[in-house]
Amino acid sequence: MAVPAWLWIATIAGLLVLLAIDLFIVDRKPHEVTIGEAGRWVTFYVAVAIAFGLGIWYFANGTYAGEFFAGYITEYSLSVDNLFIFLIIMTTFKVPAIHQHKVLLVGILMALVMRGIFIAVGAAVIAQFSWVFYLFGAFLIYTGYKLARTDHDEEEEDYKENAALRFVRKVFPVADRYHGSKSFVKVDGKRFVTPMFIVMVAIGTTDLLFALDSIPAIFGLTKEPFLVFTANAFALMGLRQLYFLLGGLLSKLVYLSIGLSVILGFIGVKLILEALHQNSLPFLNGGEPLPVPVIGIELSLSVIVGVLAITTVASLIKVRRDPEAAKPVAK
Repeated sequence: MAVPAWLWIATIAGLLVLLAIDLFIVDRKPHEVTIGEAGRWVTFYVAVAIAFGLGIWYFANGTYAGEFFAGYITEYSLSVDNLFIFLIIMTTFKVPAIHQHKVLLVGILMALVMRGIFIAVGAAVIAQFSWVFYLFGAFLIYTGYKLARTDHDEEEEDYKENAALRFVRKVFPVADRYHGSKSFVKVDGKRFVTPMFIVMVAIGTTDLLFALDSIPAIFGLTKEPFLVFTANAFALMGLRQLYFLLGGLLSKLVYLSIGLSVILGFIGVKLILEALHQNSLPFLNGGEPLPVPVIGIELSLSVIVGVLAITTVASLIKVRRDPEAAKPVAK
């Protein structure tokens, strides 16, 4: 897929404009985001992503469009499970409800920049070493296995600060309270970072850790850096509003981890089959490709959507029959 430089620039500029409009409209007057408002924004971002995918279909072809939609749905779905961690972070840092949207927006913008770097490095490595797909595939299968064994009832709900946050606290003095939505403040002539800045860093760096499984997963669906980046961008942009829209529904998705583990395992197998099909490792079949079947994007998209649909319906049925089965959510 040949993507000229001007299209990259135009796409990134368009995404930044959308984020700027979002920030201006929502944070012009800080307030607690309502379910109705979040629903309208989620609908808007999903509609923009669909329009973008249809544009790829029109200007490129259906295969690339299918890869974009499969990647977007996968990234968005993996992000839903991550919302539990965001909720714990918000609770741990006692972020005022009226400022939570801005925290998510800035934190995810940081994550988008870091993911862009991650994607560029990943694409360069893949271009030079095709055997890396064996590693990606094995990693996704292992991650899916671990995710399936996760017991949310036994998960520790206290957020543990990562190395990036510990570094920030060590280098910069941190104010003992929030100062509205300010990230920096002067107290008695001395400059401090506020808890608002700390929680933004927490959201951004935590999301980067989530990319350790989501980036290999989407590279298993498309090898095109442009599609990998845009699918990630649209998923992240809609994630903030999804956080407010889902609310209590998060606790009802009791089988989400199982569904996501199936998807990760499926993509892992797909990656390994493709690696075998294009094999160049000298110690495997003499460095020649192996005659194994490969999984097309149509089947991949069908499996992803099907698994998510079954997972959601099964979760809601389970909680309806057994309300105590709902996952505990931090308050």
